[in-house]
Parts: sequence; C-alpha cells; structure tokens
Amino acid sequence: MRRTLRFRHDGTFRVLQMADVQDGPDVDPDTVVLIEAAIRRADPDLVVFTGDQIRGYDPAWMHTFLRRRGERPGDSVREVTRLEAWWRRRFGGPNQPGPDDWPAGALMADARAKVRRCFAGFLAPIVRAGVPFAATYGNHDFQCGILADEQDRIYREFPGCLNPDAQPHQPGRIASSPSAPIPCEPGTFALPVMASDGSNHIAMGVTLVNSGDYATEHPSRSDTIDGEPSSHLSPAARRAIGRNASRNAGPATSQADYARDPRKIDLADSDGYGSPTPQALAWLAESQREMVRRNGDGRPVPAIAFQHIPPQEFYDCLKEVPPFTPNAVEGTRAFAGRCYVLDRSVCRPGSRLGEAIGCADVNCGQVQTMVDAGGYFALFCGHDHKNAFVGHVDGLDLGYAPTCGFASYGPKSRLRGIRLFEFHESDPSRYTTRMLTYGELVGRRSRNETRVFFGDHLVTDGPSLRDQLRRPSVFVTIVGIAGGVAAAIGSACARGTRRLLNRPSR
Repeated sequence: MRRTLRFRHDGTFRVLQMADVQDGPDVDPDTVVLIEAAIRRADPDLVVFTGDQIRGYDPAWMHTFLRRRGERPGDSVREVTRLEAWWRRRFGGPNQPGPDDWPAGALMADARAKVRRCFAGFLAPIVRAGVPFAATYGNHDFQCGILADEQDRIYREFPGCLNPDAQPHQPGRIASSPSAPIPCEPGTFALPVMASDGSNHIAMGVTLVNSGDYATEHPSRSDTIDGEPSSHLSPAARRAIGRNASRNAGPATSQADYARDPRKIDLADSDGYGSPTPQALAWLAESQREMVRRNGDGRPVPAIAFQHIPPQEFYDCLKEVPPFTPNAVEGTRAFAGRCYVLDRSVCRPGSRLGEAIGCADVNCGQVQTMVDAGGYFALFCGHDHKNAFVGHVDGLDLGYAPTCGFASYGPKSRLRGIRLFEFHESDPSRYTTRMLTYGELVGRRSRNETRVFFGDHLVTDGPSLRDQLRRPSVFVTIVGIAGGVAAAIGSACARGTRRLLNRPSR
C-alpha cells in the first residue's frame, strides 16, 4: 500500500537527499553506517536518491557493461575496469565478475541479482526505519546492463518505494487520489505532499527528474533507445532528424554510434553529458498544472526538483577568476579554459566548490521551463561528488549534495555526506538545509583512508591536474617534496665534488 506524504502536525516536512552511492553489489560499510546515522539524526519523512546509486562500470557487471545505451553488453569494457577485475581475482575482494563462459541469459540474471543486492545494501537502514523513499537515475546506473524501467521494478520490491508503476500522466485524466504520484517516465515523476490538517490539499510537490546520461548523435525521431527515453539530443542529431523526417527515418542504433571513442583507458567520460528529454521538459509544466488542478484554487503549488546532472545555469553560481587563484576549479567542455570560484554574493554560507560543474554541452532550457511553469523554487543535483553549494540565480535555488558513498572518488571522508531539508508548510520555499557529514555523524576517518585519499586527489586529465595544483595543501606538499629532493641531490653533488677535490693527485 502506497504511503501518503504529509506535513507533520507541527507544519514541517523533512527530506534527505542521498547522492552518488555509486557502489557495486556489496555496498561499502562506511556508506551504510553514514546512511544509518543520518536517518537517526534527521528522522526524515522522505529519502530521495538523485542518481548513480549503481557503479555501473564496476567489474561485478563487466560482462553486461554498457558504455552507452544501445550497444551490445560487454563490448566496450574500459581497460581500467579490466585491470580492476584482474586485481580482485588475483588478490581477492568484493564484487567479483561472473565467469567468462556463462551464456548471455545467465549473465543478465546474475546482473539483476547483483543490482538487487546493491539496492538491499543501501536501502536496508531506510527500510528498517520505515521511511518512504524515491529514486531517479544518473549516468552510471544503466551501465550495469539493467535499464531504468527494470531498475524501477526492482526498487518497488522494497517496502516504502514511491517510484510509480503507471503510464505517463495524460492531461485531463482524473487521478485515483489527490496524493497520487504524477508520472512521466522512469525516474521522472512528482510526489504531492499533503497538508498537515488531513485534508486533500497539496501543500508542496517533490519532483524527481531523470536528467539523462550521455550526449549522443543518435538521430532517433522517437527520442528513445532500447525503448527508454534517450538523452536530450544534440543540435547535430536534431538536424539529422529534420533531414530524415521526409523519408520516415526511424532509429538507427549501431555499435558505432556509441563506441566512437577508442580511448577505453580514459577514466573521464569524454562524450559529454545528457539532459532531460523533451517529454520530461514539457511534463515539468504539466505536472505543476496537474497539482493546481487537484487543489482547485488556481494557485501554483510550491515544488522542489531533484535530479542527477546539473544544467548549465549552475555555472551562474560561480565567478570567473585568474588561473592562479587558490582553490579555483577549471571549467569543462563548453566552459573549458576558464577558472571559477563560488560567487559568495549568491551562495549560502557553508557552500563548497570542490570540482568543475559537469553539465551538458547543450542548454535544453530546463531552468527557464521551471521558472515559466511557476511554483518551482529549487533544483538540487548530485553528479559532481565534491560539490556542496547552494546558490540563488534565475529565480531558483540551485544546489548540490556531494557523494554519500565510499566506493568512488570524492572529498575527504569527513566531508562526504547527506543533505537534510526541512520545509515549512506555511511557506515551503523558505526551507532550511544543511549537510549531515560523515565527520559530524561518524568520525573523521573511514575504514579505507588510502582509497579515499586517492579518490580525493584523482587526476584524469590536464584540468584536473591543474585543479589539484591550485589546492594550497597539495601545492605546499609538492613544493616541500621537490625542495627535499633538490636538497638531497645538491648534498650528494657537494659530497661528490669534495671527494673529487680531495682525491690525491698522481
């Protein structure tokens, strides 16, 4: 039975945003401990997962790995994944890949079982506490080979899941209940939060948006791949659709569309990120109209949205600075070649910028769509594991939660965490939010500080190397090491010179 979300009698409603668990079938114990501690501290009414719950490129899913949707499972496994798999087989460790000689059906069944085990790991504290939860998807979830619609079905096996099992909302359709979810597609739906007085009045909406995964030149007129919504199409793809429309061209999926980049050793994704589908963008306005219709008073319903990949407007929370500014980060792709720090004039106190904003190359107009729809007051994302800022631009709060996981890159252990929101029924837009960090709830150090150290100092390309060098602690350490090496070399040279000068002449 689906649980109705409702403001408490004191007029509050608490949400925990958990971003980027990003783990294999056996979820890291530090992640589980953090989730347990956050649940105890916050006593939430709802938990929202904002994508990349699954580390789709983990060796456990190596045989069903999809670098891009539409390719054949296991065809484009990255060399770093093969190396990690070899290491686990040679030296032992969790999340082992399946046997190489299993048939395709057995490999897919194994992948599903591992997805279910992963979900059970990070959901266990939430299910035990009886807290309802909802999940959307990121750019790595599908890479395990189990796509979002099937992951939705697996999520719904767990008590408290609010992901709807329904057809997309049709304007004019009468809802079964004023509190019923408003669905669009897997990972995109709205959850009404009802008034505290027990009535059927919607006091606030919590919206989840599937922000896509990777940019693609795939010219699909139906905007689907494997029957699922694809990423927002690039301009070249839209032009291709226009050229082919007169010939009734349909989807043209091929391996070449998804595996053009042969640099499988890359740790960074080099094809650019996706955006919400055109259907999802249109639905953002329609879901707001539906909540207004259910209330019957003609007033916009205050709503907050959660998704994985941030839109380009998140860069408006930053300001450009000279390249040698301490702690500045270098922009990526469309924003490459420029360095940024937080614009403190628009960001809340306690905001933290730890890496560049990884947004799509194409601005699909999502922020403007939300502003035009009315009601929306905030958009929060994950994706960029080291960022934890909240800014106000374009009439919306734009914010991040950093990773709450310990199996991928991210900041120091003490800075990984879960974002807490407390909304007030009288005016949900005047909410409070803060980070519940591992350092505050558990301790400064995790069980595997070596892995965390390398995740905090991960270098995948020139910009990430320069970002590391702009960190004062890193720069001072490198200068100190270089100075020590230079002093040692100088001392050795001096001793050698003295020996030569003191050698008796023949």
